[in-house]
Amino acid sequence: MSDWLEGLSTLQVILLVLAVVFGASVVAAVLGAWLVRMGMHRPAVVRRASALSEKGLGLVKRPLTIVVLDEVAAVIQTGHYTKNISQALLENHDELKDLVAEKVKRDPNVRLIGRLPGYDTIVSEVSETTLRVLIEMLSDPRMDELISDLLRNNLEQIKRAVRDRDHENVGPPKPPDPIPPSAPRIPGP
Repeated sequence: MSDWLEGLSTLQVILLVLAVVFGASVVAAVLGAWLVRMGMHRPAVVRRASALSEKGLGLVKRPLTIVVLDEVAAVIQTGHYTKNISQALLENHDELKDLVAEKVKRDPNVRLIGRLPGYDTIVSEVSETTLRVLIEMLSDPRMDELISDLLRNNLEQIKRAVRDRDHENVGPPKPPDPIPPSAPRIPGP
């Protein structure tokens, strides 16, 4: 064991000490929570270790979040998300076309139009054309670039907010806007 310790570099020893302290702090926090749940008071050593672990987590939380966001940004830039959506639309083409026709037929605003001759053919052709245009747009590299830029810019904004601690002074989110009575209602399952 001592040979192993002597073979470690200074950085490795520091990291080992930090890992042991952090691990002991986590164990103390869990032990303290267990003792409280059992109806006992937490010992002073456990309280101090829990406080130390909370401070330690507070110190590494922001830098770790930024590192994770950097990694996510790098991964996102390698993807072709619009092409994936286009592929999924192609795979589910027939089901989507049937779904659109079904929803259009059920729409209360098309009762009169639905009785016209050729109505099913028109709905089918419009659905087919819409899907084809959507699939072609999503397959276009320009759309892929747009989505990649959008994701990258949002991630940069999030990283900047984390670095500047902008999110710490924000209150709870506002409640959603009410749905106006004129909005279409989605039927239940």
